[in-house]
Amino acid sequence: MATEDENPSQRDITAMLKDQTSACKAARDAIADGGEVMLYDGQAPHWMVFGITATRLRRSLKIGLMTLGLDETVEILRARDRDEQLRTGNIVAADRSWFFTLYFDATGSELLACSGVKNECPSRRDGQKLQL
Repeated sequence: MATEDENPSQRDITAMLKDQTSACKAARDAIADGGEVMLYDGQAPHWMVFGITATRLRRSLKIGLMTLGLDETVEILRARDRDEQLRTGNIVAADRSWFFTLYFDATGSELLACSGVKNECPSRRDGQKLQL
């Protein structure tokens, strides 16, 4: 596993994806199928990561996007210390059908949660334009 001074490898990230949320298995499968994995170097304040994640959940529900573990991730982050720093990363499925977000502690050595959003155009009702 990675130490505090280095980023976890793709192999480390795969091993960290246990059962934090219902998206973990799909994220592991995406990596195994050749998905692109990226862990961002910088840290972000918890309140910002939580706010972005909660907004992503609300908007996804509003426009009808399929999600995995996003609601669970919001609850996991809600329970964390607001003054904490977090790191994030992404997994993009090889066929670009799913986009997963990884949530780590400040060192990147502990995976806290994983969420996924299906990359699709939600159906438009009555010809209305999609507005985000």
